[in-house]
Amino acid sequence: MSNQPKQFKINFWGVRGSIPCPGAETVRYGGNTPCVEMLVGGQRLIFDGGTGLRVLGQSLLSQLPIEAHLFFTHTHWDHIQGFPFFTPAFIPGNAFHIYGTVAPNGATIKQRHHDQMLHPNFPVPLQIMQANLQFYDLDIEEKLQLGDVIIENAKLNHPGEAVGYRVSWQGRVAAYVTDTEHFPDQLDPNVLKLADHADVLIIDATYTDEEYHSPKTSKVGWGHSTWQEAVKVAQAAQVKQLVIFHHDPLHNDDFLDDISTQVAQAYPGAILAQEGKSIELIPDSAQPTAISV
Repeated sequence: MSNQPKQFKINFWGVRGSIPCPGAETVRYGGNTPCVEMLVGGQRLIFDGGTGLRVLGQSLLSQLPIEAHLFFTHTHWDHIQGFPFFTPAFIPGNAFHIYGTVAPNGATIKQRHHDQMLHPNFPVPLQIMQANLQFYDLDIEEKLQLGDVIIENAKLNHPGEAVGYRVSWQGRVAAYVTDTEHFPDQLDPNVLKLADHADVLIIDATYTDEEYHSPKTSKVGWGHSTWQEAVKVAQAAQVKQLVIFHHDPLHNDDFLDDISTQVAQAYPGAILAQEGKSIELIPDSAQPTAISV
């Protein structure tokens, strides 16, 4: 148990998919790849290690020593490329518990982080990190308990496999569901299970339906979904707050503003994830509205 205050706060450090896209046209929503921090019941949980993890790491330098739990959905580049630049991992006295499922080829989460930092891909090896790094291989649908915080996972529909996570504490639930592609003829039962009556659903909605089904540049089979399908999930799972996530690098701020308007019309209260924004869940079931943004 860490010395974090007892709260349920979600901080967005990276919300973009595929590749970082900094620039004048991505200022409002951000250009860093996935990294979401949850401060839950005294625990610091970090989901994915895209380039947003580097920014989070810099913010943590004023709070040393740090203990945190890092959960990876999978290890495609955009979800791990910030890990070698996560400064707190190089500092003795910090402790990080790192979780992920075993890849289809049998590679563990430790092996995959080790391999991305080997020559000729990176100048220094994983072993140079001086923090206490502990790696854990998760089973699909394994339930993990950290104090009174429960973390569950389920398999997602993504090339090379991925898992989504469901975090529960004192009657509040946040689901982190990326990267995943919807099924053509039904809602994914694993996604529905993760999202079921969640207070917050953070979900992959990289494309619009028009982009996904484009006759010239179809995205079918690429492993991502659309905001229209995300709305269907939110409706079926009866989630309170829908958060559109993993924005396409080609979608600039104005394009995302337009999507934001359409999503809010389709699912009142729905928002698009933005770097630097936070959501706080209030652990009091007597309150009908448990979300502040």
